[in-house]
Amino acid sequence: MKLSVDPIGCRAHGLCADLLPESVRLDEWGYPVLAPGELPPELLADARRAVAACPALALRLRKD
Repeated sequence: MKLSVDPIGCRAHGLCADLLPESVRLDEWGYPVLAPGELPPELLADARRAVAACPALALRLRKD
């Protein structure tokens, strides 16, 4: 599974980085920068929580 973000839909709330700091950091404007590659299986539950909590619905979890 991989995380993706809709750069147009994102409103830089930063909640994703708060809920999933292992895979998401914020750039200087507060927009998410995702770690490259596959999401480690142990972070899958946290990633689902972050996707569900995104106020702009811009964070997505997808199969590759």
